[in-house]
Amino acid sequence: MIDLKHTALFETHLSLGAKMVSFGGWNMPVEYSGIAKEHIAVRTAAGLFDVSHMGEFRIRGPEALKLIQFVTSNDAAKLVDGQAQYSALPAEDGTVVDDLLVYREAADRYMLVVNAANIASDFGWIQLHNNFDARIEDISNETSLLALQGPEALAVLQSLTEVSVSELRPFHFIRGKISSLEAIISRTGYTGEDGFELYFPAENAVTLWNAILESGRPRGILPAGLGARNTLRLEANLLLYGNDMDRTTTLLEAGLGWIVKSGKGTFIGSAALGRQKAEGVRRILAGFEMTGREIARDHYPILFDGRQVGHVTSGSPSITLKKNIGLGYVPVELAAPGTTIQISIRNKIYDARIVPTPFYKRRME
Repeated sequence: MIDLKHTALFETHLSLGAKMVSFGGWNMPVEYSGIAKEHIAVRTAAGLFDVSHMGEFRIRGPEALKLIQFVTSNDAAKLVDGQAQYSALPAEDGTVVDDLLVYREAADRYMLVVNAANIASDFGWIQLHNNFDARIEDISNETSLLALQGPEALAVLQSLTEVSVSELRPFHFIRGKISSLEAIISRTGYTGEDGFELYFPAENAVTLWNAILESGRPRGILPAGLGARNTLRLEANLLLYGNDMDRTTTLLEAGLGWIVKSGKGTFIGSAALGRQKAEGVRRILAGFEMTGREIARDHYPILFDGRQVGHVTSGSPSITLKKNIGLGYVPVELAAPGTTIQISIRNKIYDARIVPTPFYKRRME
């Protein structure tokens, strides 16, 4: 039996009646008051997620940027102090070791945020390719991470800090105090809503969690689990490593060509990705919606003209749109919006339609 790891908020989750599940080697809350209720709270008010299972690495040294440029696909040289960037760790064949966030704290100091299940393997991967004057340190165990998401997130957070969070642009961050406790305040998230991710010492997790929930109660905040996190990110077409991309899919096939910056110079996988870009991909990750009431779950076969052409990588009901949606790899000739495909659900065949993504996009004020 595998011993699951716990975040610093494990006992707090139990006290709130959370349903706990195994995820990426961690015992994590999947829901508290119900996935749909928590999902709607994030779309209309605010939700608070414990995502302390994510991994954080600190990279320092005169050649910290050179190391990051070599192991990631995006161009970290474009970052300024206090700016973050979505990127990926490609393999030599252009497939995906992991996706991640890169934070520039200074010219010689960065933080990488990686997926929970990949902490050890990502650390080893970067170490393996560290032929630079740079040091990498795993600070995951000492770091907690909360995600405060939703249209009321700014007001909830502002009531707890003197930092002018309204002036913080998306994918930028600042160090400041929240309820008198030091934290990195980042305007990022994984839900398709405005919001913030807060990094701070793990010993302060319970205090900050309770302070945010208390501050947000008049505004309708709810604690939210991994279930709502998954339905929210799918609506916004935010990919999940291990489902929508992995070592069998390239960044270009996953529709992530926008984070592949070949002009920055040589990086791991750049040659393979360059060849694939020149030749063209043969399959691509596409969004679809069911034409009926059936739900296409992860791994269900995708068919066209009676033959399997791919499989569902992520699928669930869209709580916001009241439709059943999903993502899956299909041949490029079938990826045009309006194309009818079929999904095999428990050995029965049902129609679905390719649609543009994201499925949901928040209204900008």
